[in-house]
Amino acid sequence: MPKIRVRDGENFDIVLRRFKKACERFGILSEIKKREFYEKPSVCRKKKAISARKRLLKKVSKR
Repeated sequence: MPKIRVRDGENFDIVLRRFKKACERFGILSEIKKREFYEKPSVCRKKKAISARKRLLKKVSKR
C-alpha cells in the first residue's frame, strides 16, 4: 500500500498527484480493473495465451 507524507503547507493537488503516481507504480488501479468482474478460468487462460502469442510475435519482429 502506498504511503504519502504530507509536508507542512503543501498543496492538496500536489499531494493527490503524488498519491496517484504511487498507486500507479504499485499497480493498484490495474489490479482493481482486473478484479472488477469475475472471469471464468477458461477466459483467463485464453487471455494469457493471446498475450503470450503477442509477446512472441513482438520478440520475433525485433530481430
